[in-house]
Amino acid sequence: MNPLVLYHLTALLLLGFGLFGLTSRKTLVGMLISVELMLNGAGLALVASARLTPAVDAVGQIGTLLVMGLAAAEATLVLAIILVVSKRYGSVETIDISKLKG
Repeated sequence: MNPLVLYHLTALLLLGFGLFGLTSRKTLVGMLISVELMLNGAGLALVASARLTPAVDAVGQIGTLLVMGLAAAEATLVLAIILVVSKRYGSVETIDISKLKG
């Protein structure tokens, strides 16, 4: 089997695990980890495509660095939001946050 296909299948597997984790997790931290897993799959696909095709390697590396920067910024913002939510509601579980008062 072609190595590019194997890398893309691995990236697709990471995407699937991330999507499953995002839909099945009950805490905001678990959801954050699942989104990070999906972004890692996207980075893997970019690097593998740039490395194993006639495209310039630098393009895939720059794309992956952009994905990593986006993941770092997203993680920083979401962790700040999680801190505010945990102070306000006393929990980081989505079921406790989504209940209406009254």
